[in-house]
Amino acid sequence: MFSADLIKKFKNTPTPFYYYDTALLNKTLQQATAAAKKHDIEMHYALKANANPRLLKVIQSHGAGADCVSINEVLRAIECGFPVSKIVFAGVGKSDEEISIAVNEGIFCFNSESLEEIEIIDAIAAKHHKKAQVALRINPNVNAHTHHYITTGLEENKFGINMWELEKVLDALKKCKHISLVGLHFHIGSQITDLNVFKTLCLRVNEIQQWFADRNIYVPNLNLGGGLGIDYYNPDQNAIVDFDKYFGIFRQFLKINPGQKLHTEPGRALVAQCGTLIAKALYVKKGIQSNFIILDAGMTELIRPALYQSYHKIENITSKAAETLKYDVVGPICESSDCFGKAIDLPETLRGDLFALRSAGAYGESMALDYNLRTRAKGYLAEDL
Repeated sequence: MFSADLIKKFKNTPTPFYYYDTALLNKTLQQATAAAKKHDIEMHYALKANANPRLLKVIQSHGAGADCVSINEVLRAIECGFPVSKIVFAGVGKSDEEISIAVNEGIFCFNSESLEEIEIIDAIAAKHHKKAQVALRINPNVNAHTHHYITTGLEENKFGINMWELEKVLDALKKCKHISLVGLHFHIGSQITDLNVFKTLCLRVNEIQQWFADRNIYVPNLNLGGGLGIDYYNPDQNAIVDFDKYFGIFRQFLKINPGQKLHTEPGRALVAQCGTLIAKALYVKKGIQSNFIILDAGMTELIRPALYQSYHKIENITSKAAETLKYDVVGPICESSDCFGKAIDLPETLRGDLFALRSAGAYGESMALDYNLRTRAKGYLAEDL
């Protein structure tokens, strides 16, 4: 993955830092946008995966829209060149101030998650003498079969409007004079690698669309959310997911109404594999049952292993040792959960060796913390080094 010349550049760069392979990012985006165009799907990039402004400008240059879950993400998207006509604003807890700013910016659509939110958007739009476009985020009660922290489409989750609430929502919409219902939105979770889950979602959405059709309600936009996962175990062999197969699932199993536009919101699948967290071994401790490699990066730079017990491939990219040993790879944070992996076979490691924590382009930099008053790690594109 990393050439000798690139590793030499890493050695001259203060660690920890995020490294972004822009060639891979562009190749991923080219394949994703080509597949989206083939299947006539409008693709919105989910900024929560990574909101680095320079990455966003690359993503925007390929024609993607933006899926945002805070007003700061909305404003970041606008600053990075995403047209407001392609910006959707989702999230279960939009504040009045956030709604007000988004209404004034004239974004394409609010993905609304509750009856109360719809009424608030209507009232705020009225104050500004504007009309806001809204898609109803409906909870389809479909299990994504992923980690329970990133499952969002079950009735037990906080997200979306439940089917049994829809009659009240439709009654309320009739009274909302400053809202236009322009779509239905669904999102069932993240890191979904079994495409049959999306097939199940499609079949459920068909039922829900029929429920609306029975009431003579037809919306021009259908948004199936994101959630497409990646291969964390084989980041080189499977650097780019099969976008054609992913988008094809929707075209194969969804019953699209005449003139209806289909939208999706991938995030992780676009940026995860282009990013790597580079860290340095500060100390190597011998233990009774385990050896420890203590890196200068921790859960403050990549929280997923601590939060989700998730796997990221860990590579010692500078050791020349032939012998391998088992190590627990940990960070410097004052938490026992600050661990990237246990009992990992790695080349014998010395202080100063460089490590690559792979597939860190999504939910690495965007979830970084300054806990312990840590200095935020910088992000570098390939052309910076």
